[in-house]
Amino acid sequence: MRAVQTDGVTEPQFQLVKFNPADRRHFIGGSDARVIMGQDAADLARLWREKRGETAPEDLSNNLVVQLGSITEELNRSWYQRHSGHTITDVQKRVRHPVHRWMAATLDGIVEPTGAVFEAKFMLPWAFTEEIAAAKHMAQLQHNMWVIAARSAVLSVITGGGKWVEIKVHADPLYQHLLLTAEKKFWRCVQSGEPPSLFDVEPPRPRLEAIKVVDMSGSNLWAELAATYLRTRAAHGDHELAKAELKTLVPEDAREATGHGVRAKRSKSGAISFDAIEGENADAAVQ
Repeated sequence: MRAVQTDGVTEPQFQLVKFNPADRRHFIGGSDARVIMGQDAADLARLWREKRGETAPEDLSNNLVVQLGSITEELNRSWYQRHSGHTITDVQKRVRHPVHRWMAATLDGIVEPTGAVFEAKFMLPWAFTEEIAAAKHMAQLQHNMWVIAARSAVLSVITGGGKWVEIKVHADPLYQHLLLTAEKKFWRCVQSGEPPSLFDVEPPRPRLEAIKVVDMSGSNLWAELAATYLRTRAAHGDHELAKAELKTLVPEDAREATGHGVRAKRSKSGAISFDAIEGENADAAVQ
């Protein structure tokens, strides 16, 4: 195990380990995290039985999409390196968390300049949007980032439609807290023999780096709201300027000031708010 000095504190770093596929039942990996955070009770029960050694791991040799992902992984990595200018290291490295020994990850790689987790995926074109891709793989990304204490991840996606997309994801402390809680709960079930139940908590949507430029000219609602924005922009500016000037006219010892259809109120904290008054009280004096 390596250690790194950060602000005077020595933090444990991930440990490289060797294990064969049969050892997968002795730890929770990134692909397991997606099942644990998912909504499929049957998948969760199957994973629990696998970890307990009561059933063999699922045979994915006849799953075409999974096999396409495996076959295109090297191409995916090469394509990312060519277009990003970054080098991917630690390909297929297996690591364990330095504290939670039941947590591990098999990394598609690490982006050398940044230390970001690299994850290569293949998706069918009719099932792909950047939002769907990020949501589908978020648990795995956050798990792997937690295992190696990475602050970010890169999801590199090749679709069957001949499209390549890079999605940047940041480590999300709240999401990782919920993830760790769910994984601990699941692992206790593996050890005790108690059947697991779905974690049943909607995780927050982690922050993605905005990298798209979107043309909204085809949206009628956008057109309507944009027209309203442009029409009222000047009036809004005048409105904000008038509020600022009116605030300066309210005496410091005044709780309320009225006149010409406008009332200003001072809160206990000193903030001044305005509202419109109508009818016979519009020009009433302050009592």
